[in-house]
Amino acid sequence: MQSSDLPANARILVIMLRRLGDMLLATPLVRTLRHGFPDARVDMLAFNGSQRILAGNPDIDAVVTMREGATVRESLTLLRRLWRRYDLVISTQAGDRPTFFAWAAGRRRIGLVLAHDSGYWWKRRVYDHPVLAEANQHRVTELLRLSGALGLAPHPGLVPPKATTAAPIAPAQRYAVIHVNPFYRYKRWTNDGWRGLALALADRGLAVVATEGRDAAEQAYAEQVWGAAESRVIRERGRLDFCGLAALLQNAAVYIGPDTSITHLAAACGCPTVALYGPTSPRLIGPWPGGLGLTQPWDHAGMIQQRGNVWVVQNPLPCLPCERLGCDGYLDSHSQCLDELGVAQVIRAVDAALERSKPGCP
Repeated sequence: MQSSDLPANARILVIMLRRLGDMLLATPLVRTLRHGFPDARVDMLAFNGSQRILAGNPDIDAVVTMREGATVRESLTLLRRLWRRYDLVISTQAGDRPTFFAWAAGRRRIGLVLAHDSGYWWKRRVYDHPVLAEANQHRVTELLRLSGALGLAPHPGLVPPKATTAAPIAPAQRYAVIHVNPFYRYKRWTNDGWRGLALALADRGLAVVATEGRDAAEQAYAEQVWGAAESRVIRERGRLDFCGLAALLQNAAVYIGPDTSITHLAAACGCPTVALYGPTSPRLIGPWPGGLGLTQPWDHAGMIQQRGNVWVVQNPLPCLPCERLGCDGYLDSHSQCLDELGVAQVIRAVDAALERSKPGCP
């Protein structure tokens, strides 16, 4: 396919049925489509709730949502609503459900396929242009290959939510932002590590703002971490939406967090970002620096790596990256590489990031 195969005012749907961080990493693909088809209508299909990180995105006309655990009846209702509605559908995933929705919704279709997938034989026939997924490639680079199938020049910068004019909880003094809780337990650092880091930041004259989600379990975990350190930490307590979080991060001296969506958001906002990674390889899903993104891929493992405004910190045990769900192989497992990650190593990365955030530094 070429871009000339579509009308200038084409209706385009991008399918991304994943979580918040993945939605943000798809924004360079959407921006590339917007530049390639400035008069087109560009919609996204997303899980309900994941669209929040797209707030104010100027490249998206509408987000169609579905429940993550949608029943067969709910899925069929949505399929009837989308049936052949779009001139082009682009599926960012090789799974059965995204592929089926692409077939139903689009007159023409581009999508990722996996050579080792048992359904490869039928999925590649769904698409006018199947794009074979490549190993060892960052998610953003992989998604931009989908727009490359149309011959479009890539626009690799992430598009964060439109920041509000000011975050109401932002301190008047120079401040750091910490986010302690990833979506899954096996990506967590230690409570003592976070508390030690907060002390070190305060010793450097920084106010410390701790963000947290609105889920009751996440707030309970944040209470467990910060309860004894309440006087040293400003708790955000889930009050900010993603536009407010973008405003908070854009003006922070440094951000520190685990492998989670807020860490990707901080990097996208241009904030000096320190990301703590465990079993997952940053080569595949590491934070994408603000501006033009990665000019050099992340290594699979290293003590401290830096690309643009992002520092990735790991405890590179011989098994890293294992790409497992923690040492015990399930979502609530622990990860030895994170359990044994020392505060001093994290602070070295933080000091480098703080040096970059000084006025006058590029």
